[in-house]
Amino acid sequence: MQKNNITIIVLLGFQGLHNAKILFLLLLLVMFCLTLMGNLLIIALVSLSKNLHSPMYFFITQVSIFDLLLTTDIVPNMFPIILNDGGTITLRSCIAQFFFFVNVEAAECLLFAMMSYDRYLAICNPFHYSTLMSPMFCLKSIVFTWLLSFVMTLSDAIATWNLAFCGNNVIDHFFCDFTPVLGLACSDTTIVHIQSFVFCVVVLICPFIAVIVSYIYIVYTIVRIPSITGRKKAFSTCSSHLTVVCLFYGALISVYVVPTEGQSLIINKVLALLYTVMTPFLNPVIYSFRNQDFKEALRKWRHQFHQNI
Repeated sequence: MQKNNITIIVLLGFQGLHNAKILFLLLLLVMFCLTLMGNLLIIALVSLSKNLHSPMYFFITQVSIFDLLLTTDIVPNMFPIILNDGGTITLRSCIAQFFFFVNVEAAECLLFAMMSYDRYLAICNPFHYSTLMSPMFCLKSIVFTWLLSFVMTLSDAIATWNLAFCGNNVIDHFFCDFTPVLGLACSDTTIVHIQSFVFCVVVLICPFIAVIVSYIYIVYTIVRIPSITGRKKAFSTCSSHLTVVCLFYGALISVYVVPTEGQSLIINKVLALLYTVMTPFLNPVIYSFRNQDFKEALRKWRHQFHQNI
C-alpha cells in the first residue's frame, strides 16, 4: 500500500458568499441553537409526560437523539469554514467525521422504517398493537438499529482508512462526505465502492421500500374507514412522520442513489444542507406543532413551571 502524503485536508465550504457570508453564518447559528433546544425539549417532554409514554413517542425521542448527534458532528465545524472562506481538518479527523455522520444517518434510516411499521400496526392491526409493539420489542429494535449501522459503517470507515491518499488534498464541500473523500484516494477504491453499495442497499434502499409498503397498506386502510372524522384522525397520527420521511429520504436518495454525473457541486451542497441542517431543525417543529399530545404536554409543563414559581 502506498504511503499517505496527505495529513491535512482543505474544506472549501461555500465559496463566493461575499457580503452574504455573515447573514448565512447568523442564520446557521440561529438554526443550530433552535435545533438543539427543539430536540432537547422533545426528549424532556416525552421523558416527563406519562401520556407520551408510548412506542410512537419513544421512537420520536430516538429521532431527536440522532438529530442532536448529527447536528453537533457537522454544524460546529461549519462556522470557521464559512467565516474564513474555507478550513482545514486532519485526515484522521476527516474520516472520523465521515464515520460518525454515516453511522447516525444509517441508524436514522433504519429507525424511520421501524416507525413506519409502528404506524402500520397502529392503523392496520390495532387490536394486536400493544402485544406486537411491546416496550421490550421497541428497545431491542433500537439496539439492533445502532449495532447494524455501527458494524456496517465501521467496515466502510476501515476500508476508507486503508486507502492511500496522495496528491490533491482539497475537498469542495463543507464536511467530509463519502464521495469527496474517496476522490482524494490514489489507490484502488473498488472494494470500498462495493461495500458502500451493499451498505446503501441495506440501510437506505431496503428501509425506504419498507416505508413505501407500510404506507401503501396504511393509505388503503384509511380510505376504507367510513367516516371522514375517522379518516382524518387516522391520517393525523402518521402525517408528521410521513412529512419527515419525505424530506429525509428525498435528500439522501438524490445525493447517494441518483447518478450525480453532471450535477453541480452547488446542488450537492444544497441537498447536503437539507439533510444535515434543515431536517434536524424541522423535525421538532413538525412533530410538536402538528401533534396535540405534544401541545398538551407542553401546556401542562408550562403550567406546573409557573405554579412552582
